[in-house]
Amino acid sequence: MIVFVSGCMLLACNSSSSNNQDSVDSAQNVNDSTNVVSDKTSDFATEAASGGMMEVQLGQMAQQKAQSQRVKDFGAMMVKDHSQANDELKAIAARQNIALPDSMSDDKKKHVNDLSDKSGKDFDKAYMDMMVDDHKEDIDKFKDAAQNVPDSAVKAFAANAVPVLQKHLDSAQAIQQSVK
Repeated sequence: MIVFVSGCMLLACNSSSSNNQDSVDSAQNVNDSTNVVSDKTSDFATEAASGGMMEVQLGQMAQQKAQSQRVKDFGAMMVKDHSQANDELKAIAARQNIALPDSMSDDKKKHVNDLSDKSGKDFDKAYMDMMVDDHKEDIDKFKDAAQNVPDSAVKAFAANAVPVLQKHLDSAQAIQQSVK
């Protein structure tokens, strides 16, 4: 099974470079062609993987570029929690033969690029605004997946992530008020 998933991931990576398709779309296409999991499961898993990668990268950036210690600490929490979630999702994907992207989607890369030009107080405000918006969307997507994804392991992953995402949102909203 692991060889199959590795092959799928390689296909996802290779097709991404050959036709300029973003890595999430590419992984979803691999999943669609293998019919191993439902589209709903595949779409959620690939998007969650992309979002998790973005959270880690932005968290690392926050630790370096932020002015506020609260923002730096929030970034460290993002790196820790989302790295753990990413590892858990990768393990589930390997067991379920779900191809995941090897990099963020193009829209997630745009968020990273938008923030990479900022520093200090400007970074703090833009990062926390993004984190509030992103976590609101994530909570909705993860709640939906926890109820509607047919794969029980992915469904459990989504359900277990909701309280952590809510904690992130609550923290982000509190910090957002202090960096305005």
